[in-house]
Amino acid sequence: MEKLGRLLEGLDYTLVQGTKEVEITSLVYDSRRVVEGCLFVCIKGAVADGHAFVEEAAQRGAAAVMVQDGVKAPEGLTVIHVEDTRYGLAVASAAWFHHPAEELRVIGVTGTKGKTTTTYMVKSILEHAGYKVGLIGTIEAVIGDKAIPANNTTPESYIVQDYFRRMADSGCQCVVMEVSSQGLMMHRTAGFVFDIGIFTNIEPDHIGPNEHSSFEEYMACKGMLFRQCRVGIVNRDDRHWEQVVAGHTCSIETFGFSEEADLRAVDAQLLKRPGYLGVSYHAKGLVDMDVELDVPGKFSIYNSLTAIAICRHFQVAPEDIWQSLKAAKVKGRIEMVKVSDDFTLMIDYAHNSMSLESLLATLKEYKPARLVCLFGCGGNRSRLRRYEMGEVSGRLADLSIITSDNPRFEDPQAILDDIKVGMAKTDGEYVEIIDRKEAIKYAISHGQPGDVIVLAGKGHEDYQEIKGKKYPMDERVLIQEVLSELAQGSR
Repeated sequence: MEKLGRLLEGLDYTLVQGTKEVEITSLVYDSRRVVEGCLFVCIKGAVADGHAFVEEAAQRGAAAVMVQDGVKAPEGLTVIHVEDTRYGLAVASAAWFHHPAEELRVIGVTGTKGKTTTTYMVKSILEHAGYKVGLIGTIEAVIGDKAIPANNTTPESYIVQDYFRRMADSGCQCVVMEVSSQGLMMHRTAGFVFDIGIFTNIEPDHIGPNEHSSFEEYMACKGMLFRQCRVGIVNRDDRHWEQVVAGHTCSIETFGFSEEADLRAVDAQLLKRPGYLGVSYHAKGLVDMDVELDVPGKFSIYNSLTAIAICRHFQVAPEDIWQSLKAAKVKGRIEMVKVSDDFTLMIDYAHNSMSLESLLATLKEYKPARLVCLFGCGGNRSRLRRYEMGEVSGRLADLSIITSDNPRFEDPQAILDDIKVGMAKTDGEYVEIIDRKEAIKYAISHGQPGDVIVLAGKGHEDYQEIKGKKYPMDERVLIQEVLSELAQGSR
């Protein structure tokens, strides 16, 4: 039980009716979860508006409601008016859980690409150095030994604070989290201050009716992080970095390949042998150390530089950083799977044209005998994405294997036909195999010496969504089944 007044500390509000001395039993923002004595925060969602349920909440015993619009409220119900109920929920949630962020060192990573990999690299380094680290991100939230599958990159503010409290209570000293532009725009990370905020890069993405209205708004939302952190660490090589940090209230450090960067990568080398792709470089400036990664490409250098720039603030020794980066693995992010001594196979989450182009261009730098790209596109999503991905794979891969990827309520063949529209703009060779396991079997059984084969689009996902139902489907399992079947067939 908490006095309502304590939950509202630090919030500009108007007491419309009732008293802030009322005792609150729980904090709720979903009308279906209203219980006796709760504070019900009315959120305007994409599907429903909480303001429409004020009377129902009162009937079910809510002690108070927080609103941003005028409402007709029954007598005896305390009504709090704020400018933005999402922001109000964040501040009240922080208070409800007794400000757990103050007991942790909180690291927030924002950017179009690299968030997930960077957070896992940071977790790996800090744990190797003896810290207990929580994680919140696209794949999962990790609290001690418990992993909770994620629904959003950045969860609702109440859930963020709940996770923080559980992390602090389980002995975590720090937490590293992905911070999406949507999360910032919807105030999911309001109500506390990040110790370190990171900007990886920005490209036109998430622009549309249900996301950001323009690239400028997208940049502005990313920039909110740098008015909510103590230290900002930004990629100086990104041409928009100054716009993103405009109006910042934190100190700023930079990283990149640029001579002007505070922490910079020099002497980058591609590492290649059968079944293995990697990269090495020397980090100069704020640290001075050699780095070697068992992950290919320039973006791997950026991700690791970011992690080094962060962990420097935790006084981690260069030797610990080196060992941790060498060992850091992220499920579904350029995840190498050993299947042959002749060719390289990997799984990656690249599921739009931008990420696929970046991945394939990186892999081409290693001069494979053939670059083979297996991918599909999601149903009930933009057809433009299918054309674009078909064109990118047709242009960059020597062979494309087009297959299913979450067809949802669409006919898988219709999705493949859309991909082929983009493919037709190129000279790229392709085969189409709707069944994803059969497509993987084709890729492996037709692998040639020196090939690099990438299974794109699913990454960490372990399901296939068909007609509203998620069926178990993990590419790692499919690969093992295929290898077993091929081995039996050769006997």
